[in-house]
Amino acid sequence: MSAYGRDEDEWDQLAESGRTFLVERARLRKATTYTELNSVLVKRTGHRAFDFERAHERAAMGHLLGLIVLRHHERDPATSRLMLSALVHYLGANDAGSGFYELAKQLGLLPKKASKAEKEEFWIFQVNALYDHYDPPRAQDES
Repeated sequence: MSAYGRDEDEWDQLAESGRTFLVERARLRKATTYTELNSVLVKRTGHRAFDFERAHERAAMGHLLGLIVLRHHERDPATSRLMLSALVHYLGANDAGSGFYELAKQLGLLPKKASKAEKEEFWIFQVNALYDHYDPPRAQDES
């Protein structure tokens, strides 16, 4: 089955490359932007970039981030309450996109009628929990 003009194999490659990149970012304790993620995906997979000038393509990136979160939960069950997509935000902004909060609600991680403050608190928790989860063992730093 294809979605947004990309076939299943392409989605699989994009999701795996995106998941790997976001785990790398979490290990570095750094967020990223949609633009940077887009560039990395092109370099790592050779697939065409998402065109953020088009609403359909922005929705496709949201679809990809949802795939990344769900597939990451499958590969690492210890992260079933964490959303790797929390590390992706808009250029010049310090927040996740609306799709992040919608997926969190669908997964039962955020109340359906969460306030703006609850959303912000949830997002900050997610980012910090990802950083903590992927933080290299401190014992190695002390040796």
